[in-house]
Amino acid sequence: MAATIAVPCSSRPMPFLGPQRPTSTSTSHFHYSYRNFDPLARIRRTRTLTLCFVAGDQKVETQNSSNNLGEDSATEPITVPEATSNSRRVEEKMARKKSERFTYLIAAIMSTFGITSMAVMAVYYRFSWQMEGGEIPYVEMFGTFALSVGAAVGMEYWARWAHEALWHASLWHMHESHHKPREGPFELNDVFAIVNAVPAIALLYYGFFHKGLVPGLCFGAGLGITVFGMAYMFVHDGLVHRRFQVGPIANVPYLRRVAAAHQLHHTEKFNGVPYGLFLGPKELEEVGGMKELENEIHRRIKLYNNK
Repeated sequence: MAATIAVPCSSRPMPFLGPQRPTSTSTSHFHYSYRNFDPLARIRRTRTLTLCFVAGDQKVETQNSSNNLGEDSATEPITVPEATSNSRRVEEKMARKKSERFTYLIAAIMSTFGITSMAVMAVYYRFSWQMEGGEIPYVEMFGTFALSVGAAVGMEYWARWAHEALWHASLWHMHESHHKPREGPFELNDVFAIVNAVPAIALLYYGFFHKGLVPGLCFGAGLGITVFGMAYMFVHDGLVHRRFQVGPIANVPYLRRVAAAHQLHHTEKFNGVPYGLFLGPKELEEVGGMKELENEIHRRIKLYNNK
């Protein structure tokens, strides 16, 4: 730009500035060169060129600044629609999550009250029906309640073994849905809850309609599986994965440790340990994960308090 502006400043050729100073010391030649030398012409030419260069630089800077303003003004309007679109997607996602939690909460309440009421009624009618003759079957009653506790505790060890040996092995194609972001209120992994409910219903059915010690034990085993299933649903689905609100049980200290331990299972920091649920903190203690467990407990407390 500067060279283009400098050309029209003068269309005349550059004046003869005189020959170079010769190496000879001839006095006449020296005076001739001095007389034909015009110092003002050189000064004027220098000033003209300087002004032209300054004007060119200012113009380039003005154009660059205007181009920058044009680019900024062109990019600013794009940001507003993008921010609005992102905000709309976040609102839609939150609304969908809220609807999914409400759907699962209704299912959890219906199943809990339904199963609990049926279990209580079954226990009441079974023993009242067996005591119609006036004789109290103490052995059968003791076996029923003993198997109820034993089956509930045994389900923890069964779930721990099945979780590691089956769900994370040959049945991973079904259990994998539980380790991915859930789309909708339910997931393929929920099939395992139905699978465990089948033997519980069968044992309760057989024990309810038959008398004797063996039917009493079967009834107790079915009752224990049912109790474990309801506790598992509230702690695992509600407390750990927040599929529905669980209320005050979130403040129980041991259940906080259980929830934090199961959350570490999903991080796979200890090769999937713990695989159990209610005895998860004990499993982490065996592999030296108590520090990570305490950190996860504090993290979940802060997350719960900020909601």
